[in-house]
Amino acid sequence: MRLAVYSEPLIMTSNEPNSKRWIIPPLITPEADSELSKFPPVLRQILFNRGYATDAEARAYLNAKPNIVYDPFQMTGMRAAADRIQFAIANHEPIAIYGDYDVDGVTATALLVETLKYLNADVRGYIPNRFEEGYGLNNNALDELQADGVKLVITVDCGIRSPGEALHAQTIGLDLIISDHHHPDGENLPPALAVINPKQHGDVYPDKDLAGVGIAYKIAEALLDNGQQTADNGQSSVVNGQFLNTLLDLVALGTVADLAPLVGENRVLVRRGLRQMRETKRQGLFSLAAVSELALAKVNAGHIGFMLGPRLNAAGRLKEALAAFELLTTKDIFKAGELAQQLDMQNRERQRITRDMQKKAEEIAMSDDPEAYLLFAADEDFNSGVVGLAASRLTDSYYRPSIVAAKGEEETRGSCRSIPEFHITDALDKCADLLVRHGGHAAAAGFTVRNENLPALVERLKAIAKDELSHEDLRPTVTADAEVSLVDVRPDLYEKCLRFLEPTGYGNREASFVARGIKVKSSRTVGADAKHLKLSLEDENKFSHDAIGFKLGHWHNNLPPRVDILFTYETNEYNGRVSYQLNLKDIRAATIG
Repeated sequence: MRLAVYSEPLIMTSNEPNSKRWIIPPLITPEADSELSKFPPVLRQILFNRGYATDAEARAYLNAKPNIVYDPFQMTGMRAAADRIQFAIANHEPIAIYGDYDVDGVTATALLVETLKYLNADVRGYIPNRFEEGYGLNNNALDELQADGVKLVITVDCGIRSPGEALHAQTIGLDLIISDHHHPDGENLPPALAVINPKQHGDVYPDKDLAGVGIAYKIAEALLDNGQQTADNGQSSVVNGQFLNTLLDLVALGTVADLAPLVGENRVLVRRGLRQMRETKRQGLFSLAAVSELALAKVNAGHIGFMLGPRLNAAGRLKEALAAFELLTTKDIFKAGELAQQLDMQNRERQRITRDMQKKAEEIAMSDDPEAYLLFAADEDFNSGVVGLAASRLTDSYYRPSIVAAKGEEETRGSCRSIPEFHITDALDKCADLLVRHGGHAAAAGFTVRNENLPALVERLKAIAKDELSHEDLRPTVTADAEVSLVDVRPDLYEKCLRFLEPTGYGNREASFVARGIKVKSSRTVGADAKHLKLSLEDENKFSHDAIGFKLGHWHNNLPPRVDILFTYETNEYNGRVSYQLNLKDIRAATIG
């Protein structure tokens, strides 16, 4: 394949409305090109762009080698946690796994419940109700668990910012192990028996990007000693290893749905998890795939992100997440079918509510301060389970950090989505004196604020955003791996190169390319409200390429005869027939004829 040569990153901009910045990295260095000579030229460039410049590094990445999986006991607190859990099992103490209500939390809860049952523990799962209890640990739930005889509570995907609740657990005689992947509040860790979070200060665990379910899996590995020794239940190390493999479908679900970066150990676990999903014995997954019209034998990370994940999330967003937990753990075929149908219906309702809320949130944010560097909308009628999705759509539309909040009688619960130029959780940390609680990541966060403090919070957050963003070129950036001739884009490009990059997604983007001066043969809009663009494009050899441009339908009436395109190349399967298409990420009027 012929690649355009750039000694420095090429940044292509346009004055067209809603335009994005296109960035094309410089050509691979001669040294790296020689080192990677056993790979096809386009794959060499892709590998080089991702930081893999030697043959060994490239093969480890492409093969997702298991040796990237690290010893769980490298995590601070893991030894103490494993010892306390084993003591509880040996002494028949009731254990509760306390999870979050999103896919990451639900899969992590299911994973540890299954693991402890495998080890003959007296264990139950507990997932708080988003609307009645809110996010994370709460004292009432801890009181109820203690009154019900529970001796040990293990959190998954929550708890790292719950020092008050951890102290309460201590006060009422509950032992507490916190496992979480969210950013700690500096060095102010909760007073728990053990805190397992690779992001905590001083933790030497090499991979800081595990999702909550990934950390739960490391706890399972620690309890089974990574399959190397006979477990307390008398099972052999081989059987223990086989059991651990059955958990990997849960790891893939939670990791991808939570947008944990698909690099390092996550990439290994998700690739293995997708393999497990394709041959899963988990009845709930069969039923969920059926209502999603998905063939599990072909499942990939994209299917989790756009089909399975949203349906699992729908339960916690509209009602309570126990339905999703039960779906993933039931062995009853009829119950699995009923639960999958329930989640599918809830997901349709969630989609309707999100559309309505996003429209109203946009009206509020734009009427309040359309030039603001941070968009904010709060309303008494907003559903607190869907505010994050509405915020995400605002950020996608306007490329600004966005907050959408559900206003209650005394408190307001907000959900935040951000852009790479603005770390939203750091911004909330600067407002901690105004907040009841908060937490999250660089790109997403949540908070609760007393209503009397809400105006001051909004004012301060907007000031912080203005200070940090006023000098930035606030346009979405899309990065291509190379500029190519469309003549070279053929099915063998996917089969010999691109498929080895899987799983792709957040942190490990699909390979993308720029082609210029491409002739448009035909154009039409597709989808609801004509949002999407379907094209037939022609290369220099008169070969036709099918192309789809999601959310690019506005180009249809003003499409020039020749265009520049930034695209990915992918398979498209319909009714058992596999074809290949260009997935357009952006379009411009051609800069060359």
